[in-house]
Amino acid sequence: MNAEAKEPDTGSMAGTGGGVGARRRLDALWRDGLDYLGCRYAIIGGAMSWVSEHKLVAAISNAGAFGVLAASAMPPQNLRDEIDATRALTDKPFGVNLVTLHPLFGEVLDVCIELEVRHVVLAGGLPPQWAIGKLKDAGAKVMCFAPALALARRLIRNGADALVLEGREAGGHIGPSTTTVLAQEILPHIAETPLFVAGGIARGEVMAAFLEMGAAGCQIGTRFACARESTAHPNFKKALLSANARDAVVSPQLDHMFKVIPVRALLNKAMEEFFDIQHELLEQIRSGRMTAAEAQVSIEHFWAGRLRRAAVHGDVEQGSVMAGQSVGLVKAEQAVSEIIEEMVEQALGMLDRDATGGDGARRD
Repeated sequence: MNAEAKEPDTGSMAGTGGGVGARRRLDALWRDGLDYLGCRYAIIGGAMSWVSEHKLVAAISNAGAFGVLAASAMPPQNLRDEIDATRALTDKPFGVNLVTLHPLFGEVLDVCIELEVRHVVLAGGLPPQWAIGKLKDAGAKVMCFAPALALARRLIRNGADALVLEGREAGGHIGPSTTTVLAQEILPHIAETPLFVAGGIARGEVMAAFLEMGAAGCQIGTRFACARESTAHPNFKKALLSANARDAVVSPQLDHMFKVIPVRALLNKAMEEFFDIQHELLEQIRSGRMTAAEAQVSIEHFWAGRLRRAAVHGDVEQGSVMAGQSVGLVKAEQAVSEIIEEMVEQALGMLDRDATGGDGARRD
């Protein structure tokens, strides 16, 4: 059996604070998530392009949570190398995030099957049913993103084993609904599949609140991007650590003729230029110097390589510094294990207060 398929660690609360009742409550709340992921804490490290590589993913899994490797636009051999490198650093479960819009999607999917990856996360639009079926036939567990209740039900019918409900507070490519609205829309209505909530989560109290609502766990991105084990450029981390929630803005779309996939990132020169270039392209279309199709190509080219420019090379002005609104809550570079333990302690503290009514008198 591969590392990703190992049995879950049942001693999930060992070494943490909180009363016995709070620890038992937390174990019960995220039991489905623990069983699905096979790890100690039902906390998923969100896949971040150019950031969620083997070192960070292994660190998250080794700390008891669930790391997810971001395949992004990697060629098949690069993905193969990253999976092997991750396995060289951890024997704990981890997953691989595949983008369905990848030009070689079928090939990177085959790499995951060949290497017996046990958890595959499909992102980038509605995953094709054939891809879900092929992965499941190979023994993999498939997780998908659900931006609405109707799509959540459709994904389950198509074979998804678990869903991520990611709100627009998240960094990177985002959906239309906030995390709290999405959680209220979906959590009360789906019980047959583990549901993980994501977007704007940086503290354990809110994680516990979503668990109380019926979530099986949570997904965290921005906090892990600033972790000591993250290989993101120091300039990238510094930009995140000095930012406030309002600095993480959504890329604008000035006209319906430009299909702009909304991305949340820190406001910088690149984001301001993106606003200006849309104005310029609109003028060229209206004057007949450019077609709408040609303008769309220019829009796509504008962002090409911008995330790598920021996360790898450290150009935080002309690059894309993707971050969720929780960036305002991240003020220090911490070890992955410290981040996870801190969030678990906060969750336990909240559950303890719920059990005592805040006055120390037990009510459980």
